[in-house]
Parts: sequence; structure tokens; C-alpha cells
Amino acid sequence: MIDLHCHVLAGIDDGPATIEDSVALARCAQDRGIKTIVATPHVSWHYENDAATISGLVRQANVAFGAAAVDVRVVAGAEIAFTRAVDLGEDELAKLTLGGGRWLLLECPFSSSVAGLDSLALDLQDEGFGVVLAHPERCPALAGDPKVLESLVRAGVLTSITAGSLVGRFGGTVRRFAHELMEAELVHNVASDAHDLERRQPGIAAELEQAGFGALAGWLAQDVPAAILSGAETIPPRPRVRIRATPPRRRRRWWPRGLLKQAS
Repeated sequence: MIDLHCHVLAGIDDGPATIEDSVALARCAQDRGIKTIVATPHVSWHYENDAATISGLVRQANVAFGAAAVDVRVVAGAEIAFTRAVDLGEDELAKLTLGGGRWLLLECPFSSSVAGLDSLALDLQDEGFGVVLAHPERCPALAGDPKVLESLVRAGVLTSITAGSLVGRFGGTVRRFAHELMEAELVHNVASDAHDLERRQPGIAAELEQAGFGALAGWLAQDVPAAILSGAETIPPRPRVRIRATPPRRRRRWWPRGLLKQAS
């Protein structure tokens, strides 16, 4: 599997503090079936990281993992706050793409407003970038008005939700919205968004299986992220498989039937 969103680099944000912690996190990821980790440290006003720093730490991590016999490859990326992205030049953004391709990972804010997110995403597409939204299921503004996210997906934006959201690690409200997005076929990737081994461990397959979406694991955690890392213009179509998700309580239905066909 490919973990498209993981805070594995040491001492750069709120992920591992030391390279030893990074090795331990990667070893745990390996034990859970993850072979490639995309290092996505925060690039924000709080964590003012840049592509050169990230690239150097990716090289350091790969050397350390090899020395520790951890069979996990790390590639460079970033989780860019949309309030920071508007201030970055096109050259720097190009160096912050996932795996050096064309896709940028934009962080959805944990706030009641996403004013400007839609226009930024569309502007980035006009500049030739692909846009992947990180953890939209944990964004109160999108949960309050899911049609905003639906509109962005129709326009070609992809979404990456956190595996733990599907099994209630961020609370029942987030779990319900994550399941709604999965049923509405508005999810293109599931990643760990791991930070450490105490509170935010790496893991994807077990969470998908527990939530009833195991049949989609190959598409969500292998096919789609591989296409993103290759810089592909489009992603493979979602397979038509039977899923056995347990419906969360108090579900809404705000999406039209056949949404995936309209959004593809």
C-alpha cells in the first residue's frame, strides 16, 4: 500500500521528534502493509517549511530506514495550508507536489469557514496543478455544507480522508460524515495521516476492513495514490464492488444518485 499522507519526517512539524521516532513509525507502517510513505509535513504559517528542507529530510529518512532494515520507501510531498498556498510562488509549489508529480495536497481547515478554498483550488488547476484535499471529513465547514465539496469534485479535485475517521477516532460526527462521503463516492484516497505511535499511528487496511470498505482498499490505497505520484492527469475509475459498511446512525442523504458518473 501507499500512504499518501503521513507526518514521518523528524523534527519538522508535529510529527516525530527524532529520527529514531521516524524509524519506529515507519516500522509500524511496514508491519501494517505500507510499502511507500509520502512525507507530507505541514507547510503553513506555523510550520514555515520549504521544499529544500523537506527533500533533505526525505533523503535522511530513507538512509535511516535502510540502516534499520525497514523496507519502506519515503517520497517527498507536503500538506499545504490553503492560507499559505496563496502566498507561495508557482516554482515553490511545483517542488512541493506529491512525489514530484503535478498533484498538491491542500489541508482543509478545522474551522467553520472555507471561504477562498474553492477559488484557490480552481486557480491551482488553471496553473496546471492537480489538487487533493486532505481530511475534508474533519472540516466543520464542509460537513455543514457538503455541496461545496461535491462541486469541487465535479471540477476535478480529489479527496483524501483519514483512515481513523472511518472507525470513530475523531468522534461520531466525523465518522458519520466520512461514511456519507464514501457512499456518495466523493472519496478517492484513504491515508493514515499518522504523526506518532501514541495517538496517531499509521494504518489503512485494518480501518477500511473494520468500516466495511475493505473491498475498495486496492483502489483507495494503491491504484489512486500510484496514479497521483506518477503525475497522471486522471485517476483509475472506482471499481464496482460490493461493500458492507455499517451505516452510522442519523445519516443524511444530500447527494444525488449517480454522482460518481457526473464527477468522473
